[in-house]
Amino acid sequence: MAEEKNTNTESTAKKGISEEKLEIIVALLLGITAILTAWASWIGSLHGGNQATNYTRSNNLSATGNSMYNEASQNYMQDMLVWNQISDYLFDIEIAKTNGRSAEAALIEEKVDTLINDNCSEKFAEAINWALEQEEYVTPFDKDGFVDGYYTEANQTLDEANALLEEGRTDNANGDAYGLVSVIYSLALFLLGIVGIFKKIPNRLLITIFAAVILVIATIYMCTIPLPTGFSLTSFFVR
Repeated sequence: MAEEKNTNTESTAKKGISEEKLEIIVALLLGITAILTAWASWIGSLHGGNQATNYTRSNNLSATGNSMYNEASQNYMQDMLVWNQISDYLFDIEIAKTNGRSAEAALIEEKVDTLINDNCSEKFAEAINWALEQEEYVTPFDKDGFVDGYYTEANQTLDEANALLEEGRTDNANGDAYGLVSVIYSLALFLLGIVGIFKKIPNRLLITIFAAVILVIATIYMCTIPLPTGFSLTSFFVR
């Protein structure tokens, strides 16, 4: 009877996969899945670190940019006050010249020159000269791009802050995606872990195939998720 059972077992093994081979396949899949799970968790944590860094840098740059914007607005208002004062002097010069008071006009012109030299930036002085060269009355602030020039640096800083914020959001989404991959890998690990409780090899094989399909799908999905910005394995070993 014992010989007959052994003969039946051998014939069954020849017809399909043997129990030993199935156990080896399950062990390999367990090892691969465990490694991939660790990889997905690690990359997800790196994305989380980049997210926190980008958010922090974005907040700092936003605060700096807003401060620069407020300072630019103050400079703009101060220059407007200076121009109003210059305009008054220019009007007084015209009156003095009209009435033949050349000495008084020259004195006021010196005041204008002193006011420009002491209170105007180089760009503002150029805009004033441009305004004075026009046939019709215009102000320096009518010059194309002059007013926008006050806020150029502030806007550049705020744009950089917004770009970092978007990078942080991208890192957040990628980190969540890697977290989902880890969950899927955990499901595959669970299925591979319960293969042994089934007595019949066809049932074991079915669970193993199902787990392998999940493993492949999760791996394909993970390959579509970008790695963290500037990621390099060699950077963790070479200092």
